[in-house]
Order: sequence, then C-alpha cells, then structure tokens
Amino acid sequence: MDKIAVLDFGSQYSHLICRRIRDFEVHAVLLPHDISADKLRKEAPSGVVLSGGPSSVYKEGAPRPGAGVLEIGLPILGICYGHQVIVDGFGGKVRRANREYGSSLLSVDDDGDLLGGLGGSFRAWMSHGDEAEQVPPGFEIMGHTGGSSAAVIADRSRSIYGIQFHPEVAHTEQGSEILRNFVLKICGAKQEWTMDAFIDDAVDKMSGLEGNILCGVSGGIDSTVTALLIHKAVGDRLKCVFVDNGLLRHNEEAEVERIFKEEFGMRFTALYAAERFLEKLKGITDPEEKRKVVGGEFADVFSEYAEKNGPFRWLAQGTLYPDVVESGATGGPAAVIKSHHNVGGLPDRLGLEILEPLRELYKDEVRKIAARLGVPPGLVSRHPFPGPGLAVRIMGEVTPRKLGIAKAASKIVEEELEAAGLYDTVWQAYAAVGDDRAVGVVGDERRHGSIVTIRVVESLDAMTADWSRLPHGLLEKMSNRITNEIEEVTWVTYAISSKPPATIEPQ
Repeated sequence: MDKIAVLDFGSQYSHLICRRIRDFEVHAVLLPHDISADKLRKEAPSGVVLSGGPSSVYKEGAPRPGAGVLEIGLPILGICYGHQVIVDGFGGKVRRANREYGSSLLSVDDDGDLLGGLGGSFRAWMSHGDEAEQVPPGFEIMGHTGGSSAAVIADRSRSIYGIQFHPEVAHTEQGSEILRNFVLKICGAKQEWTMDAFIDDAVDKMSGLEGNILCGVSGGIDSTVTALLIHKAVGDRLKCVFVDNGLLRHNEEAEVERIFKEEFGMRFTALYAAERFLEKLKGITDPEEKRKVVGGEFADVFSEYAEKNGPFRWLAQGTLYPDVVESGATGGPAAVIKSHHNVGGLPDRLGLEILEPLRELYKDEVRKIAARLGVPPGLVSRHPFPGPGLAVRIMGEVTPRKLGIAKAASKIVEEELEAAGLYDTVWQAYAAVGDDRAVGVVGDERRHGSIVTIRVVESLDAMTADWSRLPHGLLEKMSNRITNEIEEVTWVTYAISSKPPATIEPQ
C-alpha cells in the first residue's frame, strides 16, 4: 500500500506525525534520519517527511539525512528542524535567532497547494531557536510569523516544502489540513491504511508462525487485543498468562480471569507473584530502577513458567508505538524518557522470540481493532494502565501501606468520573501517593497523614496530553471521599501539569 516515510531527527513528536498521517487512512512509517537513499527507495514511499529535532544544523555532528535523500525525487516536507535541514541542504542559511516557543500567528502569503484552503492566517505552534536567514535558490516564501520571516517555504518544481512550525500537534490550527494537503494532494497517496486491513494482514502473517506462543496479559486493551489477534491466527497454540504482581488496580485479577475464560474462551493461567515483586522493590526509590526491577521480574516469572509448561517458541507482548519512542528504541537520536518493561528490557535468557503485533500502532488504533474483534465496550474504553503498575504511581519506596492508598484512591477517582458521565471523555485518571505528609484534623484530633495527588488528563495518543478541567464540585466529591474513606490520607491535591513538560505517569 502507499505510505509516507517519516525520518526521525529526534523529536518527541516524530511518532505524532505518523499518527496524524494515519488519520487520513494512509500508512506512515518512522525510519532513521540517516537512512540511505537506496534503502529509502526500497521502502517505496509516496513522499518523505523530515521531523523536528533538538539540534542545530550549523553545529558539528548535527544529524543529517543520508546522502542523496534530499535529491531522491519524491515530495519532501521538512518540519521545524527538518525545515532547517532543507534550507541548509539546498544552499540557504540558518542562523541562531530569538527563541520562538508557543502559539504564533502565521500569515499566509501564498495559499497554493500546501496551504490551500486555510485562509489568510492561523495559529501555529512554534518550538525553535533557529531560523532561515536566507532562503535557498529556487524556493519561495509561502508564509511568515512575527518571529520567523520564512515560516513556510517551497520549491514547487521539485515538490519540496519546509515549515518552521509543528502541524502535527493539536495546538496548530488546521495542522491536520496542512499534512492532508501534503499527503493526499502533493504526494497523491492512496488511502489504503485501515484497521480492517491491519487485522487481515496481521492474522495472515502470524498464521504462518511455528511453535506455541506465550502471551502475557494484564487486562488492559493492548495485551487483550494482542491475544485476540494471535488467537485468531493460531488458535489454541496460544497460552495466555496473567501475572498478579500486587501492583494492580482494585480487583483487577478476578476481572481479567473472568474475561479471558468466560468471554474469550482462551487457554488462561493466573500466576500469583505479588510477594516476590514487592520483595524485589524493597528499598528502591529511583523511578527508572523500579521500572527495570518490575520488567526483570516479569521476565523471570515468564521464563520460569515457560520452562515448566513449554515448549514455547514465542513470547507475545502488547507493545505500542509510544512505548517504543519513550524507551529510545526507534533508532533515532531522541532521548530516553523512561523505560517500558516490554521494550528492550527482556533478557536473552528467556530463550523465546518476541512477538509484538501492535508495535506500530497507537492506542486509539488499538481500540478500533478491539471494537472490530468484539471486545466488550467497557474494556475498549478502559483507561491505560502502566506496565509496572502502581509502582510508578507511588513516589519513593513501594510499601503495602502506600499500595493500599493508591488502589483505594484511584478506585474512588474512577467511580466518581463514571458517576459524572465523564470517564469516557478523558484519557487517563488515577491517584498517586508518595512520602510527603501533611497535618489534618479528624473530629477533634490532629492527624499526620499522606498527601494524595489526583491526575486526570485528556489526550489523543499519549504522545501529548493536557490536564482535564474537571468541575470543582466533582473534585470536591473525590477529595471528600478519599479523606473520609482512606484513614491514612489527610490532603488531596490535583495535578495541573501537561505533557510536555510533564509525563502522564508521575514516574
């Protein structure tokens, strides 16, 4: 099928570009920024997008496209740093300038092709400290902002475009229309990327796998869809294993077992390993170390089970695109944000080949597949839950006391959202707890208790997120219930940080 190649220069938005393009039912793939022209031709894309990135093109060692890529003869769109790569690569000049960050008014000087149908101006999201001082020969300026005289440039004879802003983020008005114009009109890509096509392709490929498959399921939508796709392909050669690590949501273990046995009719085993996980986490306070400990223990549990109940050839996981990019596993120069226990953290001693059928998908795409596979609506819309579980919603050492608080408080948050009819309108909601304590008054007594932080965010794909402006009355109900029903809590706070600069999970 037709596709767009996105070359990753290190932006945390690189995958978001792919996601936006897929909204048009066109496949998009993320490739290393320095891929050779020959390898890029073998991908047979209809067009190429150069992503943003944290570097400056005039600095030594700055990432650059592979030799011949800019002259490959395909339509090219450079975004932010990619825009500067185009300016520099075709003989223009990029210089250090006053940093332009946030929303800027972009004035359209030429409303042809790329900017067609967008009107005379719109708000664009800027995030750069360099600008095009001199436009390359053959290029014309199509748009500008108060801080960037060449915010949109084009060489129409070669279908090469550069934009200084980020059309892939929701903050850019009509950003999707700009990408749509490039993908559908300039590149002429056919709209063949659908979830029905993905299901058929994935099942067809996996039906040829040899050997038995072990799939770790958590009750979340990612591992559930992974299991359903594999089961559709190989039937009872799939064995689903659920690990109760003691770090789960309230009553999660019983609900997962019911769904897989009664609703899906799959081969299912529950392993109860809470004590060994909590023992391994004793004394550990560093967030990254906690993630790695949980991931390592998962690997140990699975390898032990596989040895006793095999033979298995494959270990299946519900890894998604955002997991991969945050773990720094895309091959690009992006920084590692946090390790995911199911990305690059599984040791060779497992002796199993890894199967990740959802590795190229985003959460909303997985939900579309889930609906097509007959997953109950309540599970389709269920909020994401981190692989390391409550270990990353507990600041400091994981203790039974803090675990109990996190479980109970998060349950209250979800119940109140459901009662208010808002659960399905937000991306994620939970309560976190740490070592900070505050004085409260219960009855006539002074109490020194824990501080709970409620976190509720809205997002499309987890790559960016904004804190949810919940009604004050709803927040009051959550706070009152938490302090009344959980004896150890005296204060409740609400997190109002967006991603970026924060992440959705606290650790």
